[in-house]
Amino acid sequence: MAGESLREKVFQKIREDILKGRYKKGDELVECTIGKELGVSRTPVREAVRQLALEGLVQVIPNKGAFVTGISVRDVMDMYQIRARLEGLCASMAAEHVTKEQLEGMEEAIVLSDYHAGKGNYDQVCQQDSRFHKLLYEASGSRILVHTLGDFHQYLQRVRMASVQYRMRVRPSNSEHRKILEAIRQGDCQGAEKAAYG
Repeated sequence: MAGESLREKVFQKIREDILKGRYKKGDELVECTIGKELGVSRTPVREAVRQLALEGLVQVIPNKGAFVTGISVRDVMDMYQIRARLEGLCASMAAEHVTKEQLEGMEEAIVLSDYHAGKGNYDQVCQQDSRFHKLLYEASGSRILVHTLGDFHQYLQRVRMASVQYRMRVRPSNSEHRKILEAIRQGDCQGAEKAAYG
């Protein structure tokens, strides 16, 4: 783990594992175990855990340890709201900066998502949904939006996949994606923002 600060890399890895559900609510984050897994000493792990506590993903209990707090229903609702606003901004920016390759990739993701939905292959639908959103975020030209929205999308995707209602949302979601894509293709910033934000 070279380059950017070791603590930052360890922080990002543990954070990603929490958001992906590798660590569940109530799980203890044992510094020496995580350090061994990542090939680092306990110090960067301890610093990363402190940072995760500031984000509210971990609770440090003196003389007991650090425990994953998880994400509450309220947190999920907040994430959906914030993501919707930021995706509106992202789509608006994408209408100005999108490349031909990104447009083609988004179109392909929608087509493949429809195909897999028709076959009942929801893992593939999920992959294509993630691909569409990743391309949308990258098309904005903003590294900050790519990073922030990527985290939100990753976590919310997990929440949706656990929901029975997800299958019912696939077609409407693709319809929304088509509206966003069409507005971006036309360079319509306001239309793209409206289509993404709803």
